[in-house]
This record gives sequence, structure tokens and C-alpha cells, in this order.
Amino acid sequence: MIDKKTFIRFNLIFWILYFLYEWLGGGAMTENYHASLIKACVYMPAAFMVSYLSIHILFEKYFLTDRKTIFWVGLIFVVIVSVFLKRAINYYYVYPYIEPHPYPSPYLYFPKLLYEFVNLYFLVFLYSMFYFMRGWYKQQEAIQDLKQEKTAAELELLKSQVQPHFIFNTLNSIYAEAFKKSPETAQQIIKLSNLIEYTLYDSKKEKVALEDELKYIRNYVDLQKIRIGDKVDISFNIYNNINHILIPPLLLLPIIENCFKHGVNNSIKPSWLRIDISVKKNELVVKVENSVEPDAQSPKLHNGGLGLSNVERRLALLYPGKHDFKIYSEANSFLVVLKLVFE
Repeated sequence: MIDKKTFIRFNLIFWILYFLYEWLGGGAMTENYHASLIKACVYMPAAFMVSYLSIHILFEKYFLTDRKTIFWVGLIFVVIVSVFLKRAINYYYVYPYIEPHPYPSPYLYFPKLLYEFVNLYFLVFLYSMFYFMRGWYKQQEAIQDLKQEKTAAELELLKSQVQPHFIFNTLNSIYAEAFKKSPETAQQIIKLSNLIEYTLYDSKKEKVALEDELKYIRNYVDLQKIRIGDKVDISFNIYNNINHILIPPLLLLPIIENCFKHGVNNSIKPSWLRIDISVKKNELVVKVENSVEPDAQSPKLHNGGLGLSNVERRLALLYPGKHDFKIYSEANSFLVVLKLVFE
């Protein structure tokens, strides 16, 4: 939700302020700044660990990825352990040595345990409130940027729409003539026509069937094979039923384009491209791997290029906490693994 630098800065400010409050605030009330300093040194790391476990481990990794059972079991476990541990620190160390006066209540005393819970998790709540407010603000900024980019793109599309429509209609006319003389050429024309039709109409939708997206990609790959010839071996594998899956249009195309732009096109020797689509429960897994020649690698290959950066940005906005996007660059191959959690 928050970039690394902002995360570190936010935590430094928040926990330093809490440390100062525990030390100076407690010292002002008891007039024992030494005891308050020791308590601050004990309480602050404990509160930080509990907050980090609750928000950044349990909430982000389990709750946001629809593994809510693990989240609740883990949260209850962390609450029980942290409350009893904090009670033990106070009962066996803080009260006897820092505040040496008798405390008649036993260790397992419910009001004291409740006090430790409220005291500790009020801080966790305060931390999470500031954290999520910051994340919400950043997300709103990103959404506004996306809206502005979408508006600009729509204006550009309106400006250039006449020419694609003209090309699309002309291709259909050429197809009718070509089919009489050369059916193979006609099939190539219809693939190109389908590409333009998908770009003009389906790309405006919020989501499209994964099958339609893959048909579009197949047409794109087939046209690339016509251009490149036999020097590329392409394997396209779908391992499960995908009829029920919807995805944003043109989400996968930049990944395939990257294979040709930074891999296949730069290869002098025969090259290969493998596209694997699988579904595991409610998770879509897309693996795209292509061969590369070390001597022919483009500098952009190492960071994925602009197209893959755009895919990452769209995923962050459209699937927050419900996607995994990893890039593996080896000496002779380039692999992109995309995982999407769908409803």
C-alpha cells in the first residue's frame, strides 16, 4: 500500500513519538524519568512487533488475499501471546524493580490482563489508523492520475478513431477479394482485422473474457510468426477450464510484446516462446517465458521495459493485495509469472 521509503519514514516518526510519550509523558506524571525511560525501552519494541505482525504480516498477507481464516487464527494467537507476555514483563520486572511497592493481585488477574490488552491494542489501532489513512490517500492520488490518463487517452482515441475504422472496413473488403485468390493470405488479413476490432471495441470494456483476450494474443502471435518465420518455436498451453474468468482487456499483451521486442526479435539463432495458462482454485497463473541471447540483450530487458512497468501499475490499482507479479531474468531466458486472485 505504501512505498518502502514512506513506510520507513512513517514508522520512524510514529515510534519515536510513542517512545518520547512513554518516556517523557510517563516521567512527568510519576517524576521518575529513569523508570519511564526503562519502560519506554521495553514497551516500544513490544508494541512495534505486535503492530507489525498484526498489520503487515497477518492483514496484508492473509486478510487481503482472502485467507481470512488464517488471519483470524493468527490474530487471536498474537493477541493472547502478546497480552500474557506484556503482563509477565510488568508483573515480574517492571512492578517489582522499577516501581518497588507491593502489588497484591496475582499474575492471572483478569482486570490487569484486560488493561494490558486495551493498552497494547489501542496503540495497534492508532498505528493502523494512520497507516491506512496514508495508504488511502496514496491510492486516491493514484486513482486521480489514472483518471487523468484515461481521459487523455480517450481524447487521443477520438482524434485517431476515424483512421482505424477506415483501415478496419478496408481490410474486410480486401479479405473478401483475397479469399477468392489466396485463402492463406485472406486468413492473415482476418487475423489483423480481428486485432483492430478488439482494440477498437473490446478494449473499452472494464473486463473481458479471458478466452477473448487469449484469442487476441493468438492472432498477435500468429502475425508475428508470419513476419519472423520458422526461427521461433511458440508453445501455447491452457491447462484448465477458463470459461468463467474475466480480466481487464489488454492486460497480458504487453507481456507477450516484451518477449518479441526484447527476446525473439534480437535473436540471430532459433528462439522459443512458451505461454502457460493455469487455474488453481480461485487463482489464475500466467507464465510467459522466452529465450534470449546474452550478446543481443537490450538494457531494458533487465528491468522489464516500459510495457511491463505499466502492467505492474495497472495490477497495483486493479488488484491491490490480490496479485503477484514477478520477473526472472536469466542468461538464456526471461520469465514473467503473473498470479491473479479472482472472485
